[in-house]
Amino acid sequence: MFFQSLRAIDKAKEVAKVNQKFFFLPLLLSLEKRIEALNVTDTFKTRIDELSEEANEANRKLDMITRLSNLSLQMYGFFIANGHARNEDEEDKVKKFFRQSLPSGSAQQEGFYERLYYYQSYTWYAFIRQDFLMYYRYAQKWVDLFKEKPNMMRVETGHLIKGYHSLLNAHFDLRNYAELSAVLKEFEEFSQTKRVQDNENFTVQSFVYIAGAKINFYNITGLCEEGLKAIPQIEEKMAEYEIFLDKHRVMVITYKIALLYYLSGDYSTCIDYLQKIINDSSELRTDLQCYARLMHLLAHYELGNLELMDSLTRSVFRYMSRMKNLTIIEQEMFRFLRNSFKFTNRQLKPEFEHFLEKVQHLEGNRFETRSLAYLDIISWLESKVAGKPMQEIVYNKYLKSKKKGKRRASCSLKTIPLLPLAFFKQQCKNAGNACPVVIIKIF
Repeated sequence: MFFQSLRAIDKAKEVAKVNQKFFFLPLLLSLEKRIEALNVTDTFKTRIDELSEEANEANRKLDMITRLSNLSLQMYGFFIANGHARNEDEEDKVKKFFRQSLPSGSAQQEGFYERLYYYQSYTWYAFIRQDFLMYYRYAQKWVDLFKEKPNMMRVETGHLIKGYHSLLNAHFDLRNYAELSAVLKEFEEFSQTKRVQDNENFTVQSFVYIAGAKINFYNITGLCEEGLKAIPQIEEKMAEYEIFLDKHRVMVITYKIALLYYLSGDYSTCIDYLQKIINDSSELRTDLQCYARLMHLLAHYELGNLELMDSLTRSVFRYMSRMKNLTIIEQEMFRFLRNSFKFTNRQLKPEFEHFLEKVQHLEGNRFETRSLAYLDIISWLESKVAGKPMQEIVYNKYLKSKKKGKRRASCSLKTIPLLPLAFFKQQCKNAGNACPVVIIKIF
């Protein structure tokens, strides 16, 4: 019976390791020690030493997993409470906390859960700092980890769904139109698998993230008519899943729908959606609360409600100042709106051109990108200068990116002169220790 029990424990340990469920190991190892103590054999001393080392290794692994999972959750909690880092001081605090909390040796870990929580921690760290290239890299590593270990897709389905969500957001922030569309299609196919469809939580989670990504795609491509057709179905599903949706997710989807109506020129409907966020008393996502008020202000400006503009401008400015959410672009926006009342329609165009010149160079500033991600101020100003609808400006940028993509794809490698390997070997030999670095750039 002792030998049969030990064989059963060996099988259980193997299953736990295959499925990366290492928190079962201490329990199994403890039971195995008790059985070994009741069944003394010639190999007792050697086996006890092996079990002790095995238990220590399991505890070290669990400690690393726990510390990394804690860090991942803390970074996510910071973002939910505060949004993106608004200035260098906030970024320095995030950096300091992250460096102090990141366990030493975590980058060298090979276990699934260690790598998963390590990638998640860096994903949120980069997103808070608005380092969107780093955000993309670690979100991609997060999703690729599941492709590397496909058996974990069933074990940790929820984490894979969140990984797809982060990767879609990264492509949205970087305006990677083609990649966003491709990953969205891949995610939709995964959401229709039996594993997701048989679990209500996974079904709802996938719907929310896919709906948000679709609206994002319509907002950055200017395909408003197509996007507005999808809104009734999205809202129908949101009503169906109402008891499963938290305030944060509802707020994010509501904001994205409002932005789509704003882009399409339906400012009255946009205001209706924004009121749902503005009237919310929760303290979640103060950054989203700020930009909802700013878009609300601009919608009234577009409707020509001049009698509201003065008091509304002051109110929104005070709110954003109190929340410490004013970037240079927003400050310039308020300055422009306060002065715009004294200009005639003919005088406004040069003012818009001057405003555009002042903020256009800020597109590369990380702390200013929130204004462009939440509300594309640059495209709004370009539409005013060109005298065209904002939707048309955004759509033309999308078409331009597609043409660039086609040009890159059509470029043949045959046009690049290839030098024989012997040439580079001879160059290295001639250079001695200072071997030249060869960089090949493929467009």
